[in-house]
Amino acid sequence: MSTDYQRAREALGKRLHQLRGEAGLTGRQLAAALGWAHSKISKLENGQQTATAADLTAWAEATGQPGAAASLVADLRGLETNYQSWRRRLAKGHQPIQEAIRKAEQVVGHTRAYEPLTVPGLLQTPEYARAVFAANAVLHQSPRDTDAAVMERMRRQEALYQPGKRFEFIVSEAALRSLICPREAMVAQVYRLAGAIGLPNVSLGIIPFATQLTLGLRHSFWIQDDQYVTVETISAEQYLDSPTDVALYLRAWEMYQAVAVFGTEAHRLLSSVALLLAA
Repeated sequence: MSTDYQRAREALGKRLHQLRGEAGLTGRQLAAALGWAHSKISKLENGQQTATAADLTAWAEATGQPGAAASLVADLRGLETNYQSWRRRLAKGHQPIQEAIRKAEQVVGHTRAYEPLTVPGLLQTPEYARAVFAANAVLHQSPRDTDAAVMERMRRQEALYQPGKRFEFIVSEAALRSLICPREAMVAQVYRLAGAIGLPNVSLGIIPFATQLTLGLRHSFWIQDDQYVTVETISAEQYLDSPTDVALYLRAWEMYQAVAVFGTEAHRLLSSVALLLAA
């Protein structure tokens, strides 16, 4: 799979290969000079392994071009911006991440969010959000700052009521029925979604189970101002801003939007799910 992150890593590898070539060194000679395994040289040059800042500085010095180190490290920082592992991001817990997202969202005018298995964070109740953060803390073995993270996520939701902003959400019926939190809390979460339908700057679409899909229910993604996309996987968050990638996710959005139900029909589906969960 070619992503902005992988393409950037490959581009960095080509720069490293060029520096080695200009120095007249073979891969084995450079590996010996650095005290590395030869396989590491190959992996770095072919974009199969991500270098550290220390790796890049050592490479520049060993190839006789120490002045290139600063530029190489700058490229690495740009690469890390496009791909950030949850292990690294969660080193200080969930609350700092929610705060950073809230600040970034302040300048976004139009948000599209697609979630196939969970309720979007901007529409979560405190109880649902608490269950999500607690589970993620267990998965990633990160600090347990659940209460602080929930409070910050609730602060993010203030944006839903700000004039001039537009939010479009699409979720699958599976997200409504999955017991991420206790059943009683899930019923409240479904009613929260029903209430969001009435907000003037919010659109909520639901893809029912019985829908004939034109595109499989794949991973979640958020499109911001049609300029960039954030994609969350179990291990990392990716930031995609190339026009090609943005266009791809916009097409996926349109395909999901075409099979989702909105308005009265969505409200009716939410009510039926709430009754089922409460039974």
